[in-house]
Amino acid sequence: MFRNFSYRRSAGLVIGLLAGTLMVADVAQAKVGGGSSAGSRGGRTYSAPPTTNTAPKAAAPVERSQTSPSQAQASRPGATAAAATAAKPSMFGGFRGLLLGGLIAGGLASIFGVGALASVLGFVLQAALIGGVVFLAYTWFRNRRGGSSTPAMASASSYAARPQTDSANAYRASAASVGGSGPQLAIKPDDFSAFERMLGEIQLAYGRNDVRALGDRVTPEMLSYFAGDLDTNTKKGVRNEISDPKLLQGDLSEAWREGSTEYATVAMRFSLLDRMVDVSSGRVISGSTTQPSESTELWTFRRPLNGQPRDWELSAIQQAA
Repeated sequence: MFRNFSYRRSAGLVIGLLAGTLMVADVAQAKVGGGSSAGSRGGRTYSAPPTTNTAPKAAAPVERSQTSPSQAQASRPGATAAAATAAKPSMFGGFRGLLLGGLIAGGLASIFGVGALASVLGFVLQAALIGGVVFLAYTWFRNRRGGSSTPAMASASSYAARPQTDSANAYRASAASVGGSGPQLAIKPDDFSAFERMLGEIQLAYGRNDVRALGDRVTPEMLSYFAGDLDTNTKKGVRNEISDPKLLQGDLSEAWREGSTEYATVAMRFSLLDRMVDVSSGRVISGSTTQPSESTELWTFRRPLNGQPRDWELSAIQQAA
């Protein structure tokens, strides 16, 4: 029986399996943002936001962004000072180099027997080495005694998430100042309400292919990604229909000021009815019209400095691992 199984039939089976695999991959990408991590978070674009109770694991790194790693690094607070410090030579660099070079020269002189001059040079170098070690030790002990007056900078990852419940009220109650190396930003209940409202509005606008409504709520960069995904669906003859979005749980990951812009990253677990539909027949290819699906993502919003809750716009989406 296996001998009669032709090569053409086997090739057709392989192609069919591959097509099914690709269809499953497309199904998995059916939601706002295509299930990828994209956008910009200013100087923190390539830094993982702090974990929270809603998203206890590190978020997926940004895969698509118009912000390059070098631009993100330059935007981080203190980046210029850090670069200047790194470029500044150590106060002991030249002295250490001199000692090392002298020791090498003295060793060579002793090996090749330059005579009395080598002996004198070796003695001088040994004395310099001993003096240098004593000076370095004195400086080290002095810095230890005086170093306690310099406070250590707190890390953003040291943030301890607050206990949460499964209600959206816990999301609004988590308003606080959370941040890392940049100036911190207080997120108020009205801001949380704006984030929850925008979660629903963006999902619904995407589900009805409303590019104009998306443009009013997201950054130009995110709009380019959304419009590209919708255009791809149109060319495939499918439509990603989304309805009934509901926030189930959420909390603040971090919020900060950066130049003339304010940022807030929030973790949100939400449910919605999400299905991919064939446009010509109306047949549901994937998803469901009755069974909600759940997702956990980190959405970053930005607004101008000292802006209002209505000024927030979506600037990045990261998938929760």
